[in-house]
Formats: sequence, C-alpha cells, structure tokens
Amino acid sequence: MWCTGFSQVPTIDSFVMSASAKPTISTAAVPLRVLVVEDEPAIRDIVATALRHHGHSIAECSDGLTGLDQARGGEFDLIVLDVMLPGIDGHEVCRQLRLAGVATPVLFLSARDAESDRIKGFVSGADDYLTKPFSIEELSLRVAAILRRSTGVAAVNDPVVVGDLSLDPIGREVRIAGELVDLSPTEFRLLHYFMTNQGIVLSKSQILMNVWDDDFDGSENVVELYVGYLRRKIDDRMTRLIHTQRGVGYVMREPTA
Repeated sequence: MWCTGFSQVPTIDSFVMSASAKPTISTAAVPLRVLVVEDEPAIRDIVATALRHHGHSIAECSDGLTGLDQARGGEFDLIVLDVMLPGIDGHEVCRQLRLAGVATPVLFLSARDAESDRIKGFVSGADDYLTKPFSIEELSLRVAAILRRSTGVAAVNDPVVVGDLSLDPIGREVRIAGELVDLSPTEFRLLHYFMTNQGIVLSKSQILMNVWDDDFDGSENVVELYVGYLRRKIDDRMTRLIHTQRGVGYVMREPTA
C-alpha cells in the first residue's frame, strides 16, 4: 500500500549521523515510487520520511521475502535494501531480482563496511552501497545520483525552460519572455541548478556543493546573498519562481496561472 504522509524524523544516533538538518533530495521533479526494505523500524522510518518529504510514494516492508515479492512487480523506481534481513538477506533479494530481469536500481544499506562486503553487494547487482551510520544528507545525495543515472534527467547542455524563463547552457544566455537577462557566471550557475531541479527543495549545503568550486571554503551565507541577486534580476521581472522553504533551503516552482 502506498504511503504519502509526512511525519517527524525520529532520532537514532547509533545508526544515523548529522540528522539535525531536514532531509534534502535533489532528484527529478516527478514523484517517484520507492520500496524501502529494512527490518529496523527507526531506520526504516528515517529513510521513508526523508523521501516522503519530497513527495515520493513509499512502500515499506521489514523482511527479505516480502521485499522480493513486492520488488518483482517492477512497479518501483528505486529499492532501498538493507543487507541483513529476516527470511533471506539483501544480497539474495538483489541476486534473484537481477536473475528475474528486474532492473530497478538498488541502494544497499549495511553496517558492514569492509571492502569485501561492498564488493559482494555490487556483485549481487546493487547500484550503490551506503554504510551505517549514515547521514540524511549522504543518503539524499546517493539517491539523487542513482535516480539521475536511471531516469534520464536532461543533459547538462540541454536548454531549460520554466514559465517565461529560459536558459541556454551552451550560448550562456538567459531570457525572460525573449528579453536577455545579464547574469554573472555564479548567478548563471545558480539559476541553472535551480531550473534543472525545479520543484525540489534544495538545502544551502547542496547548492554550495553543486554551484561553487570544490575548494570554496566560505560560509553558506553566500547562498543567501546570491539568491537575493537572482531574485532582483529574475523574480522582480516576472511571477516569483524562487521560494524560501523555511528551515530547509530554497525551491524553484513553475508559476501558477
């Protein structure tokens, strides 16, 4: 049964670190169907809640046999799969899915962090492997990376359009209703990141990681500064697109009629 409600993220310091920030996931704007197979209720709730927060539909189960049965239906865009499960373990679940021709991406969760364990996970057919304890931020970024690869998100050089706003990455041009908008290189990168993640709530740390250079060691306050610049150049000339999600970050939404 699909569950779409949002509940408060429980605390479980022994397994999940750095969970003070609300979950942020940069994926395609289309809601996805995710199966979470985890026998620890607190961890299952954390993962499911992080994904529900962004509108994804979540199915949950707590043992390998049930997870295998649900996953065989091929109705999911992603499977988050614990390794140590009652019934049959995650490796066997994944192996049987691949033998059955089910290509749904699989993200393993495991307390085992030895190289041999990770290799075993990939050999059984996993797309990624996340060790416990993990942070919500790392979970979010790994999910985003898997979904970018599997759902065919538009290439980075494709033109992007949101309402009357258009951006051409190759020509380095931004237009509002056909009229050119002058942006600095950083403003351009920031706008491109917002537009390619339309409808997704983005944390300041995500924005900093994806827009600024890797060696940038400044404060996250620079994100607020440049969002302000963009709003003066973009939102002041059309219906507001960039919205503040209090306590989380920012989101770009298509203007409503």
